[in-house]
Amino acid sequence: MRRVLWFWSMMLVGMLAFTGCAGVGEWTSHFSMEGDELVSVGRNPYFILEPGYQLVLEGAGTQLIITVLNETKMVDGVETRVVEERETKNGQLIEVARNYFAISRRTNDVFYFGEDVDMYKDGKVVNHDGSWLSGVNGAKFGLIMPGRPLVNASYYQEVAPGAAMDRAEITSTTETVSTPAGEFTNCLKIKETTPLQVITEYKYYAPGIGMVSDGALKLVKGGKVDLKARP
Repeated sequence: MRRVLWFWSMMLVGMLAFTGCAGVGEWTSHFSMEGDELVSVGRNPYFILEPGYQLVLEGAGTQLIITVLNETKMVDGVETRVVEERETKNGQLIEVARNYFAISRRTNDVFYFGEDVDMYKDGKVVNHDGSWLSGVNGAKFGLIMPGRPLVNASYYQEVAPGAAMDRAEITSTTETVSTPAGEFTNCLKIKETTPLQVITEYKYYAPGIGMVSDGALKLVKGGKVDLKARP
């Protein structure tokens, strides 16, 4: 979900080989589930998986539209919800990603099962960098949003060695964020990094809304939309 191109060396990939234990260093990478625990529809305080829910963020000439679709996809034996991210820069389409999520009906944790990515240039698909699926080529699902976020919790969002290894650390649950859509209080602040690149990003999530800030991108509007009216 980082929306940047991945570069890595074979040495780094070798260093990132997973052993199947509960975590890698201090980052949790393995999440135990009960048999019928995960479903494709639901919400927790900071992440909404309900068809038709949409967030629009803008900033620095970029627009990001995140839409929960009325579609599901079986990934690694789990029915997941399809969430589309459509990103444009100065009016030109640069990326469309179909992300796959499921939510625990026991804990309200939301898990990330992969994404199919189309990167665009001059209106044409040029590559699929960042694509991965849980259960394929050693990849496993990660945690995208805990049902009960705790400060200092750290976990992998994606576990696809050599392709997608985003990890998150919750740094605050009391942030105030100003956006074109309004001011939001008691926001969750998440620090995102990856061992595949030297990069740090901060995202903010408002209770009952979802992501309201991602770097230069700020929430412009959010809520239910008519999926049938989408182009």
